[in-house]
Amino acid sequence: MNTFLLIAGLLVAAVIFFAVYRLITVKRQGRKLNAERFERVKALYDKLESGQPLTGPDVLPFAENVLTRELTYQLLSDYKRTDLFPEQYYTIVQAAESNLANWLEFPTELDACPDEMKHVQRVSIDFDGQHNFVHYEVFRCRVNEPHWAAKDGWFLGVVGPYFDDSKPYDFPHATFSRISSKADQITAEEEAMWVHQNISMRR
Repeated sequence: MNTFLLIAGLLVAAVIFFAVYRLITVKRQGRKLNAERFERVKALYDKLESGQPLTGPDVLPFAENVLTRELTYQLLSDYKRTDLFPEQYYTIVQAAESNLANWLEFPTELDACPDEMKHVQRVSIDFDGQHNFVHYEVFRCRVNEPHWAAKDGWFLGVVGPYFDDSKPYDFPHATFSRISSKADQITAEEEAMWVHQNISMRR
């Protein structure tokens, strides 16, 4: 009996130790990633903060980059300079692509920005049966070797929900990718519905 209790206690202690270690590691990785993200837009931030002259061509490289596009718009919004944001990137699809890329980059998800991302379609779901729709943007993504997910090929990622009156850079609260959802084995509609039911509706 004492041996059993000792083993059980050791197992519980091991689980607790792993959970605490994982939490600390994820927090440390998150801080590091946030610092890296800030560095990517620091040149733009410095100009905004110091009041230096800023033009559309100055902003364009930051908007073109899928990893800095969303943060660039947020920075310009904070400084009331969204007039400088390139019109071609002021769409829900362009914003959703950037949001998904940043979500996938997080260490607990793909831990990388996809090497390729392609918008598949918008999926609209009547969430209450009264013709009130929410919308999800679905993307196909893939990474190159040597990333561990390269062997799986294209996978799906979903960003949303958006509403009929949503603006492009409104924050989507249910961005998600199962990563294992292979694009040739499940439809965009099925994946969007899964995210709607299991992520969006449970928040």
